[in-house]
Amino acid sequence: MRSLWSQLAALAAAFVATPAAFAAPTPPSAHDLTRAPAIESVSLAPDGKHLAALTSVDGVNADLTIWSTDALGEQPVRVRATHMRFLDVMFLKNDRLLVHAVQPISVNDMRLEKAVTGHLIKAYVTDLQGKDFAPLLPDRSVSSSLADLVDQLDNTDLISMLPRDPTHVLVEDSRLGGLGDIYKVDVYNMSAERVMKGSDKYFGYQVDLKGELRSREYADFEGGKMFIAQQFRDPDSGQWVELFRSYAKDRVVTNIVGFTSDPHVILISSPEGGDKTGIYEYDVKARKIVEPAFEHKLFEANGAVLSHAAQDFGRPLGFGYQAETEKIYWLDPHFDAIQKQIEHALGVGVATTEWTDPATGSKSTVAVEAGAGVRMLAWSDDYQDFLIEKSGPKQPPEYYLLAGGKIMLLGKARPWIDVTALGETKLVEYPARDGLMIPAFLTLPPAAQFGPGPYPTLVEPHGGPWARDDMEWDIVGWVQYFASRGYAVIQPQFRGSAGWGQKLWRAGDGQWGQKMEDDLDDGVKWLIAQHLADPKRVAIFGYSYGGYAALAASIRPNGLYQCAISGAGAGDLSAIAYATSDNRWEREFQHPAIGGLDALAHATEAQIPVLLYHGDRDQTVDIEQSRKFAAALRGAHKPVQLVEIKDMGHQYVFMTPAMQEEQLDIIDAFLKGGCKPGGL
Repeated sequence: MRSLWSQLAALAAAFVATPAAFAAPTPPSAHDLTRAPAIESVSLAPDGKHLAALTSVDGVNADLTIWSTDALGEQPVRVRATHMRFLDVMFLKNDRLLVHAVQPISVNDMRLEKAVTGHLIKAYVTDLQGKDFAPLLPDRSVSSSLADLVDQLDNTDLISMLPRDPTHVLVEDSRLGGLGDIYKVDVYNMSAERVMKGSDKYFGYQVDLKGELRSREYADFEGGKMFIAQQFRDPDSGQWVELFRSYAKDRVVTNIVGFTSDPHVILISSPEGGDKTGIYEYDVKARKIVEPAFEHKLFEANGAVLSHAAQDFGRPLGFGYQAETEKIYWLDPHFDAIQKQIEHALGVGVATTEWTDPATGSKSTVAVEAGAGVRMLAWSDDYQDFLIEKSGPKQPPEYYLLAGGKIMLLGKARPWIDVTALGETKLVEYPARDGLMIPAFLTLPPAAQFGPGPYPTLVEPHGGPWARDDMEWDIVGWVQYFASRGYAVIQPQFRGSAGWGQKLWRAGDGQWGQKMEDDLDDGVKWLIAQHLADPKRVAIFGYSYGGYAALAASIRPNGLYQCAISGAGAGDLSAIAYATSDNRWEREFQHPAIGGLDALAHATEAQIPVLLYHGDRDQTVDIEQSRKFAAALRGAHKPVQLVEIKDMGHQYVFMTPAMQEEQLDIIDAFLKGGCKPGGL
């Protein structure tokens, strides 16, 4: 019998030539980094008897693939989508799967009197043979407005898999016109019974340990000020009562994240007036915090890991927090022991780094993953079988099954990549010019091949800007593509980045293209001082907000960058501000924080060559943003290139492997030929 991994490896070998032996490792091509993974989105059935995943043998098509765990060497069930592209898969019940798929869509918008293009994602339920695919909720006619149908991860929200109910799941209808009605769906005959009439005012439903709707959120106004409130359904009276009210302007939101065996004690997340979010036990009757459930003095807690098993549904197994990457502090001793076991078995180690908290300036030594980490993705209800992922910045994901006390390799996402050709990533910090410590991820090329530096350098600000990077495998391939070719790549977590505490986040208010941009420049200067960056060979590249940052860098007369590359960037700050003012929540929540340099208004002042690229189905940042900036540069006779990528949307899920590959090729060609005379 052949193992699952040997099957996948054999299939992949038919499409991937074995690299010849060279003295120096061969950097992965753009195709290597962007082709569909050999295996991804792996899921384990609650009873541990089946595995499901998306697999690809040609790097283009992702097939739904299902195995029996006691017969991994046998041929699996394999299903290919015909009109849509599979995005992910997960088990709802032991023999029922939830699958998301995406396709481009065009709709005639009556208001705009034109066809609007974007993407539609749908949720389907299927069995272990993948024979019938039924919509999670019955289809309705498509509205004439595309606004709420495109570029969203799902148009139905799975509230709970209801582990104690053998046939049903709980679903919220969040499709356009659905009004948030709550349905109990039988995943065998696909009948749907409405259990609660919804409203576009209510959302974020959660069930308690008995599987009953126990909390929800709602949006409203008080004195003209918008707020989001957390409501709790009193177990004694059955009435919805408000527990917390978070005003948009304050940007401090308290959330319910779990329930306890005491029906009047819940788990909440909140900064509690401090810099870092923690998890707390909250007494609903007394309206007060009982005690901290989990706090980390340096990093943000981001939720509870709860049991999905019928026998102890909702029991907290651990708490998640955001350090250099997402980590879990295990409360349950069995899970803690399993974590240590798989770390040892898979050769995962830790390193230490000196850390200065941006909020307080206090210094600590923190443990960080050394090259890769392991995570338990899923486990059987009896806590005997565990699905494991090993991955890191230079380690494409590998999937393992721990069963019967033994660990077996299920498959590697990118077995064709020689990891010795990849760069090493580490968590660093540097001081901004005003003294604020800026976290960053620094990836250096292989020293054995490229020496100790200084190196040509790419600055890659993330999108958002209310987002952050993590020290993990870069699914879009940008970081390692260039690191493996001799570039140093720095990803600054500039002020305005979320997930590092309130101080760093709020320090970006009104500083678009100003102090937020200074943080990027200061990162370059720090690298130059460390003799890691060649001061004559530095470029900036970003996507979405990062694309804006690249455009802003092109017009700031600092002389640090030889060129700027903007993917789906919005240079028109007034248009961004207008877009957020059009939504009442965003008008009070984010709109006041947007301010600073309008790059489009100053486009003619560009100091360096600029490359812009943009998907023509982008529903988040209109392609007209890039067209306007390019036109302004051309009118001023400044060097500019604009590439429009057909059918590409804004988010990763709306990019095919070919579109991802095209992006890398575009950027690489520009750095070699369009970035300053002679290339970077």
